[in-house]
Amino acid sequence: MKLRPILTVLAAVCFLSPLLRAEEGMWLYSNPPRQQLKAKYNFDATEPWLDHLMKSSVRFNSGGSGSFVSGDGLVLTNHHVGADALQKFSTKEHNYLRDGFYAKNASEEIKCVDLELNVLQSIEDVTARVNAAIPAGTTGGDAALARRKITAEIEKESLDKTGFRSDVVTLYQGGEYHLYRFKRYTDVRLVFAPEAQAAFYGGDPDNFEYPRYNLDVCFFRVYENDKAVQPVNFLKWSAAGAAEGELVFVSGHPGSTRRLLTIPELEYIRDNQIPYVQELLKRREVLLLSWSGRSQENARRAKEDLFSIQNSRKVYDGRIAALQDPVFLGAKISAEHAFKQQLALRPDSAATTAAYVNITAAQKILAGIALRLRFLENGAAFNAESFHLARSLLRAGDERPKPNGERLKEFADAKRESFELDLFSDKPVYTDFEIITLADSLTHLVERLGAEDPTVKSILAGMSPRARAADLINRSQVRAVAFRKRLYEGGAAVVTTAKDPLIELARLIDNEARELRKIAEAQDEIKQQAQAAISKARFAIQGTSNYPDATFSLRLSYGTVKGYEENSANVPATTNLAGLYARSAEQDNKPPFDLPPRWVEKKAALDLKVPYNFVSTNDIIGGNSGSPVVNRAAEFVGIIFDGNIQSLSEDYGYSDAQSRALSVHSAGILEALRKVYEVPVLVNELVTGKR
Repeated sequence: MKLRPILTVLAAVCFLSPLLRAEEGMWLYSNPPRQQLKAKYNFDATEPWLDHLMKSSVRFNSGGSGSFVSGDGLVLTNHHVGADALQKFSTKEHNYLRDGFYAKNASEEIKCVDLELNVLQSIEDVTARVNAAIPAGTTGGDAALARRKITAEIEKESLDKTGFRSDVVTLYQGGEYHLYRFKRYTDVRLVFAPEAQAAFYGGDPDNFEYPRYNLDVCFFRVYENDKAVQPVNFLKWSAAGAAEGELVFVSGHPGSTRRLLTIPELEYIRDNQIPYVQELLKRREVLLLSWSGRSQENARRAKEDLFSIQNSRKVYDGRIAALQDPVFLGAKISAEHAFKQQLALRPDSAATTAAYVNITAAQKILAGIALRLRFLENGAAFNAESFHLARSLLRAGDERPKPNGERLKEFADAKRESFELDLFSDKPVYTDFEIITLADSLTHLVERLGAEDPTVKSILAGMSPRARAADLINRSQVRAVAFRKRLYEGGAAVVTTAKDPLIELARLIDNEARELRKIAEAQDEIKQQAQAAISKARFAIQGTSNYPDATFSLRLSYGTVKGYEENSANVPATTNLAGLYARSAEQDNKPPFDLPPRWVEKKAALDLKVPYNFVSTNDIIGGNSGSPVVNRAAEFVGIIFDGNIQSLSEDYGYSDAQSRALSVHSAGILEALRKVYEVPVLVNELVTGKR
């Protein structure tokens, strides 16, 4: 119900003009919105300013963003971004995700199991080189293979030359290709995390709502050669923080948007993709809630997965609401029609007309294989960490002997270090949890493909889903790191000799799964070439001063700290600590609105007028969690942790009428650290920039 007003506004303002709306944009650092900033705010986004902010920004490969906030390698992100790491080194005796943690000195900092952080160093446009490697007239699978080869070549060449992680990023759905080089860090240690109840105050009921009262922060320290790194670029802390009406910037890694897709692609997402994802998320949520209710230890083990599922469920509910709104989608249809009319006037109109036809045809083929692709290749039928480890071992044995450019992309040389970090992680994998998740996903497979499907019958091997899951998990050895290393180093022959039941299950479906993937990649290549033709025409008509869809690559957005109107009431830009206690009182301090004991004890010591959370008009999406919010001086004034409910349609379009980015205020963070958690050493490091 809450989404309807914003969808109508979005439809009215977002798609009827090719020009950018309001403060829209997830901008490339290589193509920042200099003219817009100068014209509207008289702000010069200089190269030194951009370079400093870029190299202060951090990508969490577990999903999310962060930033360096001291010259001694201190990194700040969200508690919910750090939750994956917290969960992995928590135990029944020490539940750091629930209870929080503070290292009083360097010796107490806890090393994360398999966390990788990336800091962008440079961007290079390699579009011409990538396109030149695709023979004229080549399309489908042949073109996909040629593109994979040149991508692997560019990435490996860059890695060997610079030592940096090197990723070729596809932009504008294939209109451009940029090489991103990252400094890679894998020795990351936990410094501070609040209790989950403080970080995610209000729980699922308040998720994506506003006003909010969350201390969604988590501090890590980055090491290299067993010494804390000394970054030249880090963000100075603003004790005053963001003020209403102030220009602010967000530097982070938005995961994905779909604002440039064609109408047939959006209709497929509405009618096929999102309904499937909703069904999957809701059944897994019920499963984990039921399992968590059996014991506190079960709840601890499932906590991070359950949070992720509940969060995603709300996201997809918001997305489908947008695409099911006839006004919203109608405006998209009108905008595409108007653009096609402009294209018809161009001399290359035949090529762009063919591009739209090709996308529609490719999308139909993808729809035909989608269900089996999701279950067999994408792994929805095998929801267990053990299975994914098994498949990685099987495919590594098959792929590594191949030439670099002919391998599946995840086995390319430039990705080897990250792949091995994940494969050899000693993160806990719990047998009982694996059995219930695998049993449920096998049950889902039977429900959707049918018990008589030949592949389903082969997978179950004459057993029920529950019995088959228990048999596979209990007999497999893949959860042992030493076993995985032996098979990985031994190659395909040793993998085959091991006769591990989960590896053999992966082998059983591998031919069909690979064939489905091959078809999907061929059709994606057709769409990518078509989108490249459309992008070329769009550049010619609208110019190149625009931004591509999000790709989990570093982007810059700008906006202002600003409230909004909802249900004829003004929603203020900022909440304060007094509001936290009022929220607790109006809910009788009952979960999930109960305050952690230390917050109750320290209330009298706090200045309750200090800002706590705030909203801004910055254009963000999932993946921006943990992104720093900075002012004109590139000082840290807040940290993104969410969007409001009206922002959930921004996967497909932006408006600043009600949609807002939510942040924790820098002043509120300091007040909590000083007076609730009493960690003066950490506070001093933030204020001075040094330990």
